[in-house]
Amino acid sequence: MIPLRLKSECDRSLAPFVVRIATGEPQGSSDAQLVIEEPNRLGFQATDGDFHIHNIAPTEIDGDVLLVDPRRQIAHRLIRAGSPHNTFLITEQCDQLCVMCSQPPKAHHEDMFAYFLAAARLAPTGTCIGLSGGEPLLHKKELFDFIEASFADRDDLSFHILTNGQHFERDDLPWLRKHRSRLLWGIPIYSDDPSIHDDIVGKPGAFAQLTQNLSLMGLAGAAVELRTVVMTPNVAGLTMLADFISRHIPFATTWAIMQMERIGYGRMNWARCFFDSSVDFKELGSAIDLMRARNQDIALYNFPLCTVPPAYRQYAAQSISDWKQKYLAACATCQLRSRCSGVFEWYRMEDGFMEIHSQ
Repeated sequence: MIPLRLKSECDRSLAPFVVRIATGEPQGSSDAQLVIEEPNRLGFQATDGDFHIHNIAPTEIDGDVLLVDPRRQIAHRLIRAGSPHNTFLITEQCDQLCVMCSQPPKAHHEDMFAYFLAAARLAPTGTCIGLSGGEPLLHKKELFDFIEASFADRDDLSFHILTNGQHFERDDLPWLRKHRSRLLWGIPIYSDDPSIHDDIVGKPGAFAQLTQNLSLMGLAGAAVELRTVVMTPNVAGLTMLADFISRHIPFATTWAIMQMERIGYGRMNWARCFFDSSVDFKELGSAIDLMRARNQDIALYNFPLCTVPPAYRQYAAQSISDWKQKYLAACATCQLRSRCSGVFEWYRMEDGFMEIHSQ
């Protein structure tokens, strides 16, 4: 598992600061220059303060953007220069309680937008940064201001924002239209049956609000990636959901059907919610067939290729972020490994897919 938090040392009296790691010549005042290289310990000079990082090689963090937290003696890797999977956790607050949530909500919110803006300004050219939560739009004004400021400084950046879709308003239309070419909104929908959707997200009336706001997204011309986690409570209705999406949300860029993560509430509810698509792909196949017949894009996220019938493997994406991805012993000799998502770090064979094997 790739570490996103590194042990660091610096003067505890310093305020937190954002730097870009430079193992060679610094490119600007925000770069931290490598000045000490010892076994398991690197020393850096930076405008805001000198610091050390432990247990990582210089080549692994060259170009990374770090948030150095002197009080906690931790350096957070906000942007890894060599990875396409960089996400800012906007908040851990949320107004839904999804049964499979991998990031259970917390009441406390720590405003990190100033640090995120500093990091975005230092990101590699053409970076797409994920914005996640919790529910980012619980802090909509601050979020929109952050995006505006980022775009004002960097015309090459884009954002992929995960949101439950509950907090858009008609007054947001001008802003959504203004930035529609550089924002992709990942929005979950779990069933065309309002009661099933609302039960999964733990919020009465959520489906009605979601569909109303998806209509606003359509009016704005926003790029929308619909997301559906396949589970025992909703798998029987996937084909009906496909029909609903194709008729009522035809502007969606992609419909992503996702397998569960065994962490957070997903771990707590695994036994009753995990659906083993490796032994029963019929409903998934039917939903995919309907969407393709109606010329709408579809993708499978978090599905190891060996759990997907060959006819549908073209839709399986390498979707698991590299920092939480692993492969099993059976994957070592698999000819499909180079284009397979693998499984999550916290996946367990004893209660996972029954049919997972080398191809």
